[in-house]
Amino acid sequence: MNELEKAKAFLAPKFRQILQFVMKQGIAVAGNLVYGLLCVRLLPVPEYAKFAVLFGYMGSLTVLLDMGIAGTLAPLVGEQIANLELIANYLASLRRLALKLYVVAAPLSILVFVLLVQRRHWGFWVVAQMAVVLLIAAWVARVSGSYGSVLILRRDRAHYYRAQIAGSLGSLALLLAFWAAHRLNIYVGILLNLAQITYIASTYFLRARHLLGVKGKSSPEKEKAIIRLATPNVPGVIFYSIQGQVTLMLITVFGHSSTSVANIGALNRLSQILVFFSQMNPILVEPFFARLPAARLKRTYLLALGLVAICASAFSALAFVFPRMFLWILGHNYSELHSEVSLVILASAIQYIAGFIWVVNSSRRFVYWWNNFAIIVFTLLVEASFIWKFDLSSIQNVLILNIASAFVSLSMAVAATIYGFVRGPQKLDSAHLNETPQPLETAT
Repeated sequence: MNELEKAKAFLAPKFRQILQFVMKQGIAVAGNLVYGLLCVRLLPVPEYAKFAVLFGYMGSLTVLLDMGIAGTLAPLVGEQIANLELIANYLASLRRLALKLYVVAAPLSILVFVLLVQRRHWGFWVVAQMAVVLLIAAWVARVSGSYGSVLILRRDRAHYYRAQIAGSLGSLALLLAFWAAHRLNIYVGILLNLAQITYIASTYFLRARHLLGVKGKSSPEKEKAIIRLATPNVPGVIFYSIQGQVTLMLITVFGHSSTSVANIGALNRLSQILVFFSQMNPILVEPFFARLPAARLKRTYLLALGLVAICASAFSALAFVFPRMFLWILGHNYSELHSEVSLVILASAIQYIAGFIWVVNSSRRFVYWWNNFAIIVFTLLVEASFIWKFDLSSIQNVLILNIASAFVSLSMAVAATIYGFVRGPQKLDSAHLNETPQPLETAT
């Protein structure tokens, strides 16, 4: 086989996977994006402020209650995707750890949420209802993350995408139906979103059980392996559970009106455009790099990173040259946010590059205590200096802070990559490899 045939044999399956992702996952992401943007355009500004705060905090809570443990499944299983018992045992151990974490962290997170919104004067019953939605959605998201990982590992992307498409388009169709009937309000918007993530989680749960065909057993050894791999990332996960929505949280605390909160929430919706590409990371990028032979790692890593950086930079430049295009998407209520829209797109582009690097590093076990500690320390120093020196009731100042924080994340991600190539990945106990693999044919 000559070099051209080798390259074709290697690249053809990858292009098919990417095309499948674009065609199927793209539909789901587009549906969710349109859903969110319709809520921006159709809900009154005070109501959208509540919607934005609820789902912004929900995103943070979902990350917090995972602590990075769902992401350990791929690197721990590695190339043993035919070992159904190994996958099932790790899944059972993940489930047990997740329950313990939820029982402890969920009540504390709700208390923080109540304190966060107390200056908004939304009333007891409104805040209580939001808290109930947060508790339900956070657990459902945990189920979706863990069991969805099984579908990805077993390469059952057809069912993975199908659930996402059905949930996305279904909730969008119902939203349009309520709008056409003049019954759209904040409660409809919230409950339809909750119904979507519940449907996806239940679908993944049932499909994962079918794919594995065996009942896993949690064990101290498996839990220890999960914790050992996830622990270096825990400080960063806790930090990012807040940092991911820091602009919205800061404007909620320091802002003088619900309009400022709604403006930040609407602008953050535009940054969700990159969600389509970021969802490619756990579905395609992480499994690919986890299985990649060490001899080909450095060249492939640099090539992929260069491509990601070029695309993210071009997207950011588009926002600076044509800001009105993005503002038209948001609607007339937000048409004056010319400079703000450029700033939020720039920050999201930088964070996307940093997130890509983090996923690849995690897949190769380039995870270290010092890296997460450095991110937290330097970002907190940047944020403290902004709180001390700048007026954070200003939307522009909050967005500039977001850009500075994104540069810290990117710098530390690059540092971890260099360190990983020089010093090597984190070492793992080989005890988790002792299970006898089951035949691949039992997977279906």
